[in-house]
Amino acid sequence: MAIQYLALATMIILYALMFIGGYISAAGLGLTCPEWPLCPDGIMPSEEYLIEWIHRLIAATTGGLVIATMVASLLNKHSDSKIKITSSLATVFVVTQITLGALVIDLKLHAVLVAIHLGIGILLFSMVLLTTLFAFRVAKAGMRTSA
Repeated sequence: MAIQYLALATMIILYALMFIGGYISAAGLGLTCPEWPLCPDGIMPSEEYLIEWIHRLIAATTGGLVIATMVASLLNKHSDSKIKITSSLATVFVVTQITLGALVIDLKLHAVLVAIHLGIGILLFSMVLLTTLFAFRVAKAGMRTSA
């Protein structure tokens, strides 16, 4: 069952996203790209917008991976209900994160929204981590029964 590797890749990319998001926040770069979803220069930004643009690119990649993991878990007849639930919750959280990210930019880093964005990010990571752990557990159990 390859879903565990998809979940693992999702978790690694999500961790990178959280790392760069923390850097952007700590360095005060949250509004370097004041428009959403693209920066003022469009798809390929100038150097002044590069860090925030990379954060958004990784966020879009993460969103795609989270959704792909959920779809894979729902389509895979060997996925147990825990994987389906945690990957579905992760999808809800990633859509919420994208929406909050847009609001954070539009409302010029409103402190409450920034805090909620961080909290939902932690919940998202938790669901992706659980999905990964459950998927590896199911794959390991499958190896034991087929051996």
